[in-house]
Amino acid sequence: MALLLVANLVGGCASTDAGPGYYWQSVAGHLKMMNAARPVKDWLADPATPPALQQRLLLAQRMRRFAVTELGLPDNASYQHYADLQRRAAVYNVVAAPELSLKLHNWCFPVAGCVGYRGYFDETEAKAFAATLPTDMDVSVYPVPAYSTLGWMNWAGGDPLLNTFIGYPEGELARLLFHELAHQVVYAPGDTVFNESFATAVERIGGARWLAQADETARRTYTEFDGRRQAFRAHALTTRQRLQAVYDDAALDEESKRQAKAETMNDFRQRYEALKQGWGGYKGYDAWVAQASNATFGAQAAYDQWVPAFEALFAREGRDLIRFYDAVRALANLSAKDRRAALQALAPGAGPDFIH
Repeated sequence: MALLLVANLVGGCASTDAGPGYYWQSVAGHLKMMNAARPVKDWLADPATPPALQQRLLLAQRMRRFAVTELGLPDNASYQHYADLQRRAAVYNVVAAPELSLKLHNWCFPVAGCVGYRGYFDETEAKAFAATLPTDMDVSVYPVPAYSTLGWMNWAGGDPLLNTFIGYPEGELARLLFHELAHQVVYAPGDTVFNESFATAVERIGGARWLAQADETARRTYTEFDGRRQAFRAHALTTRQRLQAVYDDAALDEESKRQAKAETMNDFRQRYEALKQGWGGYKGYDAWVAQASNATFGAQAAYDQWVPAFEALFAREGRDLIRFYDAVRALANLSAKDRRAALQALAPGAGPDFIH
């Protein structure tokens, strides 16, 4: 059952296009990752471990303890092992959306519910599957540095630290760990936006607390990193809103919408080049922009649509994380309709209603 859940969480599908081969690559890929993982203490004791990696592993272990003692996140086996996967991502996600809509296509799991992505451990297989999707859909394949097994695999060593993210700037590494651990606290099957927005809210709260006690260099590096990210997200949000307005305009026929979409996307890329001029040569978003589409904009929205609502809930609970987690669990137990209404009440206008 635990391995079946892994197959689902990696991005499986219970619909007619899923087969034994897909589930096998999910299970086999996860088992290979776990087999590559060794306890952090073994890496630290190994004289062949590069000093730079040793320092990052020690830093990650301090973050892990901070997550437990200061953020109330689970104290278990996760992130106490490390694996070098010899590739740039843990998994590669396929996302798709209609030509004139930002609503992600959903693939449904027999255990974990429906999500707007399908994941592969091999990039070539992900691209091959993407090529089978209808040509009238916007389709994208993107790398994912980490994923959560929701604590179901802690008996076997838990989710490991990976080479795909261990070198992140300190503040970003902390946020990623806090985000993935948050998925072990609350998970609502079939509600990608709820789950990712909650984890993003936790990573922001936890990341700020971590950086408050970090050294000045870490804070300065993260401020520069996050400044670029916030500027890019604001730019992407403006484009999402423009695209949504085009798709919702009943006065436009389909051909007019296609033309307006193309103009909006062209403007997005031109404005990105202007934005990048102030980044001193930083090109971290170039790949994202190159394949920007309804699918990528829809996937991005899943991570931030309800963050304002969760931040409002955190404030309502006196900024007490344990009370906040209990309140989020209560939301997760509601029906999807009631959950959405409760989030909307917490933060009216938190985001456009275009994803499941």
